[in-house]
Amino acid sequence: MDGEPAKFGCPGSDANSDMTDKPDPEASFLEQLGQRVRTMRALRGMSRKVLAKVSGISERYIAQLESGKGNVSIVLLRRVASAMAAQLEDLIPTSEPAPDWPIIRDLLRKATPSQIAQARDILAGNAHGTSAKHASFAGIALIGLRGAGKSTLGKILAKKIGWNFVELNKEIEAQNGLSVAEIIALYGQEGFRRMEQAALAQLLARKELMVLATGGGIVSEPLTFDLILSSFYTIWLKAEPEEHMARVRRQGDLRPMADDRSAMAELRTILKSREPLYARASAVVDTSGLSVDAAAARLNEAVAPVLRQDARMFARG
Repeated sequence: MDGEPAKFGCPGSDANSDMTDKPDPEASFLEQLGQRVRTMRALRGMSRKVLAKVSGISERYIAQLESGKGNVSIVLLRRVASAMAAQLEDLIPTSEPAPDWPIIRDLLRKATPSQIAQARDILAGNAHGTSAKHASFAGIALIGLRGAGKSTLGKILAKKIGWNFVELNKEIEAQNGLSVAEIIALYGQEGFRRMEQAALAQLLARKELMVLATGGGIVSEPLTFDLILSSFYTIWLKAEPEEHMARVRRQGDLRPMADDRSAMAELRTILKSREPLYARASAVVDTSGLSVDAAAARLNEAVAPVLRQDARMFARG
């Protein structure tokens, strides 16, 4: 079979055996590239079918690319990155964007959390490197996959504590006069993420306490997610993948997994890729196996410290 490495014990020259002992740098590069594409796609919550449709590249070709077997051209890779609203360099395993980047990278690896925070503030435009966090506390933000219960539990919590309940996606739709699906169809993922960030900024400008239900993919946009973490007491509503899928099916909403035979596998991949980001939340509430009332009670327990003490101390970067 073409492309298979030579096997020990096969007749032939010793060169074949030597080749098996040496890693193929090109094959390794393609494997890493495929892994990055797969991870980025999962982080965006996109199935292969959706990525194929948006990028105009066949699903079969994308499968080959993700498996490390697709010797993709730079033009096609650029289309893949654009379809996911990602930077092309994010997909290249050994990208060095600037001559000083290796030095900066090594310094960052050795830096303390406070040094990293100070560097981030300077790069964000705060010349003094002091905290760029919002002075006022905006409330409680719920993050997690679709089917986690963000809307259902968020409404219950907001009513109980007397705060406004806001769904970020509905704010985006109201501010732009288009549905989320229409925004993505017209402007792509990148356009939607820009509108998402603008909608969040407008919400924060109101300076009103709220319970905010975010979209499941908000963690894929670093600046927007950082704004959430620094402005809200953020809670990850967590459940088992099977429960997420069952709840989404009951809602009749299968975006972006509609008609996908491997929907469950896709959901697991999405959750796995996002878990490290969801885990940055201030608290985690696991709703697995719980009724709505029981989950609401658990959420109430999680927000109790916010209601008892100075809420601003709970905002995290």
